[in-house]
Amino acid sequence: MKKQTTEQGTIQFTNFKDFYPYYLQEHTNTTNRRFHFIGSCLVVIAICYALLTLNLKVFWLLPIIGYGFAWVGHFFFEKNRPATFKHPLYSLLGDWVMFKDILTGKIKW
Repeated sequence: MKKQTTEQGTIQFTNFKDFYPYYLQEHTNTTNRRFHFIGSCLVVIAICYALLTLNLKVFWLLPIIGYGFAWVGHFFFEKNRPATFKHPLYSLLGDWVMFKDILTGKIKW
């Protein structure tokens, strides 16, 4: 695993392949994963709605919908701090990879 630790104790990953196992360790609680999945589903629905109705203002709601559900899962069920705060891009990608893994049955619903 290619990662480095900074002076502040933050783990820095050199690629997503190394980050994803860490991401999954931060998402072991089933309810938290479900909140992430529901939030991601609602984001997909909101994007479809915005494009079909040409109501592009809906795009402003996407971070609230997606992160809102994820953060509820972390703060109230997983009881940890979301990876978004330290690894925003890898975390966003991790959300969608985990979404796919849940859809395909690779990760338990």
